[in-house]
Amino acid sequence: MGWIVVVALVLLVMIVIGMYNSLVRLRAACDSAWADIDVQLKRRYDLIPNLVETVKAYAAHEKGALEAVINARAKAMSAQGPEAKGTAETQLTQSLKSLFALAEAYPQLRAVEAFNQLQGSLNQIEDAVQNARRYYNAVVRDYNAKTQEIPTNLIAGWFNFVGRQFFELTDTTQREPPKVQF
Repeated sequence: MGWIVVVALVLLVMIVIGMYNSLVRLRAACDSAWADIDVQLKRRYDLIPNLVETVKAYAAHEKGALEAVINARAKAMSAQGPEAKGTAETQLTQSLKSLFALAEAYPQLRAVEAFNQLQGSLNQIEDAVQNARRYYNAVVRDYNAKTQEIPTNLIAGWFNFVGRQFFELTDTTQREPPKVQF
């Protein structure tokens, strides 16, 4: 009879270890997915100054729009966490749309090859950010579900596995990447 208790106890410990390890894997996947978003956003942030300088050369008197992009970029770069990053990214996307709308008023700017290349690069990066955000949110969904499912929620509570925030844009009109085609 004693060996049955030992086998049951070993089995229980193995189940707890399996649940703990699944939570650790999902938490690591969340961290990795967030790092992927950061990489794509850094590429975007690095591209924006080149874009602003190109526009500045042709529309130097439009300082307000250029400064709005620069300020929004700075806020987005310093934002921490999915919620703050989502809000800052919405503002940056809005200011970029204003910049591209401004560029439409300058036909000579649209004819510049460097500007067109920057637009194409930004469009590709926007697609990559959207894909990274989608993947991150899927991983967070799985992680959050796992931390709330019975009996894994007990293990999550004991070992302080807390739910994660989704990375969502705050303005529902901003769910698509900006259109930068002329």
